[in-house]
Formats: sequence, structure tokens, C-alpha cells
Amino acid sequence: MISFECDYNNGAHPRVLQHLVETNGEQTLTYGFDTYTERAKEQIKRACQLEQADIFLLTGGTQTNATVIDGVLRTYEAVITVETGHIAIHEAGAVEASGHKVIALPTDDGKLTARQIGDYMEWFEGDESRDHLAQPGMVYISFPTELGTLYTANELEAIYDVCQRHHLLLFIDGARLGYGLAASDDVTLPWLARHCDVFYIGGTKVGALCGEAVVFSQMRAPRYFFTIVKRHGALLAKGRLAGVQFDALFAPADGKADENGSADGNQTLDGEPLYLQISRHAIDMARRMKQLLTAKGYKLYIDSPTNQQFVVMDNEKVRELEQKVQFTHWGPYDKQSTICRFVTSWATTEDDLRILEKLV
Repeated sequence: MISFECDYNNGAHPRVLQHLVETNGEQTLTYGFDTYTERAKEQIKRACQLEQADIFLLTGGTQTNATVIDGVLRTYEAVITVETGHIAIHEAGAVEASGHKVIALPTDDGKLTARQIGDYMEWFEGDESRDHLAQPGMVYISFPTELGTLYTANELEAIYDVCQRHHLLLFIDGARLGYGLAASDDVTLPWLARHCDVFYIGGTKVGALCGEAVVFSQMRAPRYFFTIVKRHGALLAKGRLAGVQFDALFAPADGKADENGSADGNQTLDGEPLYLQISRHAIDMARRMKQLLTAKGYKLYIDSPTNQQFVVMDNEKVRELEQKVQFTHWGPYDKQSTICRFVTSWATTEDDLRILEKLV
């Protein structure tokens, strides 16, 4: 059985795991005050080209979204997203459980537009009864989106401009940020960091056992954010667990490479951290997977440039394939067909693709 079900069903990248083993016998300070966490934060700052950024390491995506949103917004404020946004559908109401309404706007491709935000805010600000409504305080988007689509630099810049015009904070969910950056033609990590107020670098889906790095880029972290993290149950006593992993993921490139540059090797480019290297591997695998699926005649449900690929399959073929391949049944396309999601990751191999090609 091979798996294209998601990008977080492997353990950790070998170099991350190696670093955890090598440091396992050391006694360090707790709650993220250890030397590895501090070094990881400095390395992330350099990668973002933001020496003054405030950085916090949490454990998982839902926890991170709920903690950041609740920590930044006032009690009466709401967050704007799209109807397919992760906080709107896949987080069990975690954000709304803290008292913040999620305002979900329609989308065809998983993306929110600057015009949508502007139109909504003009309607809101012109409503005489607006004081009776939840007050918008933030816009939440993800990069990539839930449908694997990407914002261009122009689109992100327009969104950030309209947010600033209406005094809204922009928060970018980066659970799959590495894969988005590797697939983008014009968005880099430093560029993204300058065009939002807060974002996070996902580790769980990009090479780590667990961990997300929250970066307050164009704003200072809220006062007592450390306490807010603990209040949300998001503070690791053994903070080094996340710190050691991000230390490995963002360490300066060492220039080593194995024979084939596979996901299990150490292939690096000068100055580029492992995080971006392994993300590029996943995108290369996804592009090749898309090519083999379309060559077999499968229709793309949406044209995703990232590591999530959505195709339409006949139900009979779905039943046959699921005996040997793990993938996600995203939803019905029509009575005869299903939308299927196939996901690559840092751990996807060429053998996985060869097996899939024979089976589809």
C-alpha cells in the first residue's frame, strides 16, 4: 500500500530525527528557553530577513490558528476568511469557541480577493446597525489554499493594502508554507513576511514530527503572548522538541548531497535551508504526478500548482484503486464520479510515482 493521503503521515525528515537523537542526552532549559529554540528563532529571522520579528513555536496548526487569532483580536472582534478556509470548516469551531465569529465569504478557487474584502468592509461600515454586529478585526488566508491554489505577489499585496486601509490585521496560515513557496513564481519567504502582520511556518507537514513557528512580522506580538499560548494549552514544557526540529530545518545549507538528491538525502543549495529544499522535492513529485494522471486521461478538478492534486475519477476506478493506494475522497463530482485528492510530501519517492502510474 502506497500513500498519497496527506503530507503528515510520515515521521520526520532523517536530518531532523538525527538532530533530535544527537541532542537527546542534553539537559536544557524548558518552555522554549533552550539554546536550540533560541538558535532556531535566529535562523528563521535571517531566512525572513526580519531581525526584529517576534517568534513563538507551537505544536499544531489548529492550535496555532486558534491561539494567534484569540491572542491578537479583542473579545468582540471577528475574522474574515473564505468558505473553504481551514478555520471555517476543518477546525471543529476552535476559533469560534474562543468567542470570535468566523465570517466566511464565497470562493471558486479557495482564494479571497482584495475586492471581496473591500466590498464587505464598505457594506459593514455603511450599515447603521454595525454596532450590533461582530466587528471585523482580521483577515485570515492560507498559503497555499485548501484547494492547493496560490496567491500571486500582486494578489497578496492588494489584500494587504485593503486590510491596512480598513484597519484589519492580515494573518497567513502557513501549514504548507514550504510547498507554497516552492511552487510560487513570485513569492519568497522575505517577501511574504513583509506583506502580512503575522504568519506561521508549518513544520508538521514539512519535515517535522510536529511544530509550527509563529512569526509576528509587521507587528509586535501581543503583550503576554507567552501566557496566551499557555492558556490555550499550546506551551510545551519540553520546548526543545520544536526548537531542535526547526533548528535542523533552518540550519544553513551544508552543501552535501546524496547520489540522487532524494528526500532522504542532504541535497542543499548554497545558503538555502533544508526546509525549502525538501519542499521543492515535494513540488517536483507533484508536477510529475499531475503529468502522469493527465496523461492517463484524468480530468483535473482544479489546476493546483502545489503538492495537493485534485482529479476526477470514475467511482468504479476509485473502489479499485483504494485497495492499493491511500488517497482522500474529497467529495462527489457527479453520480458516477468522485473528486480525489492526491498529496505529495518531502517523503514522496520516485518509486511511489512509478507504482501509482501502473495502478491508475
